[in-house]
Amino acid sequence: MELPIRRARDPEVDSDHERLRRSLAGELDRWPDFADDLISSMRDVVPLADLEESDDHYLLDVELPGVRRDDVSIEVVDRRVVVTGERRERRRLGLLRHRTRTTGRFRLDLTFPLDIDQGAVRASLDHGMLTLTVPKAERSRRRRIPVSRRTG
Repeated sequence: MELPIRRARDPEVDSDHERLRRSLAGELDRWPDFADDLISSMRDVVPLADLEESDDHYLLDVELPGVRRDDVSIEVVDRRVVVTGERRERRRLGLLRHRTRTTGRFRLDLTFPLDIDQGAVRASLDHGMLTLTVPKAERSRRRRIPVSRRTG
């Protein structure tokens, strides 16, 4: 059952409603700009990654299916490694009916807990998996001290 809409006939109330309506309309006109700003700030996707630690290095595996070597950039600063790039959309011949894959820019920013040997970082990209070997700095490596028997 629909209820009837009643409007006040008081001109002062009508003008208040009109001012409110105009104000809301003005705010809603700004919505596309807000949505564009929000979307652009969330544009960088964080790829899936695994980080493994051993006594002398870290091993970072980053999933980048469909990404070419030329579309990946790796920067090392202090204890931080930043992987950025872009997953480009492939050219389509037909109409795209469904999409769950992400395209566009990606960024992975990792800070390691211990100092790393920046000059010895190595990276390879095979079958959509970026693998970085990040050696620990000599002073950060874990050392095992053997315990000997006391003779005497």
